[in-house]
Amino acid sequence: MHDDHLHPSLADGDGGDARWAFGTGFEDPLHGVDTTLPAHVDAAALAANCLALADDALIGAQRLAEWTTRAPELEEELALANIALDLLGQARLLYARCGQVDGSARDEDAYAYRRDAAEFRNVRLAELPNGDFAFTIARLLLLSTWRLAHLTRLAASADPVLAAVAAKGVKELAYHRQYAAEWTVRLGDGTEESHRRMHTTIAQVTPWLPELYAAYDAREEVGAVLAQVLDSAGLALPAAGPPLPGHGRNGEHTEHLAPLLAELQSVARAHPGATW
Repeated sequence: MHDDHLHPSLADGDGGDARWAFGTGFEDPLHGVDTTLPAHVDAAALAANCLALADDALIGAQRLAEWTTRAPELEEELALANIALDLLGQARLLYARCGQVDGSARDEDAYAYRRDAAEFRNVRLAELPNGDFAFTIARLLLLSTWRLAHLTRLAASADPVLAAVAAKGVKELAYHRQYAAEWTVRLGDGTEESHRRMHTTIAQVTPWLPELYAAYDAREEVGAVLAQVLDSAGLALPAAGPPLPGHGRNGEHTEHLAPLLAELQSVARAHPGATW
């Protein structure tokens, strides 16, 4: 096994303790932020971008939350739960911005609980069932690496709200990526069984990379990180195959999203208008 802190280069730019959720504890997730839309910003494009990024985060958070009481160890249960809370916080902020600029004045609950599967715009990798711990780690590595590259660019967005949300999210995603990278190496460079499982799951998640790149082309950044991590784990990217048909950004989803939403939305739909 290698040293516990496997990839110090991936943790460069540490902004302090940025590991915990920031999107909870207040009613208005954009309280105190100037939400005036700059005149030169396309409101429809901004709303679509915020909605897609929020859906990625919400669905990813829901899958990670499913590990509660099921993770291999208590420490990993807490880590996965806090990563889920980080993503949920990002989703709240992005939904709130979307409701301000798309003309609907909807709040984050309306986006999360009052839409059917075909209305969601998340990438499909986020909605796949958790599988074993190795699959969750491999998926988290891909999604966090890709999302980190995306939000790093958006930190310079012409919309000040999106720029602020992205800048905050970058600090969290750097930890998400580091967590996934370290576990990828521990499992890939561990026992024969853990290596086999990581090899299998890398082959399962990488066919979804073209969809990520179609949503935001970060192949250079993602490829460099994956090469570094997988090499340390004694693993390799499988040969690229044909792109999988469909695209979550177009509302084309797997059969797994509808059941996930049914569970996520059950209480809110059973008690419309209720508040907690």
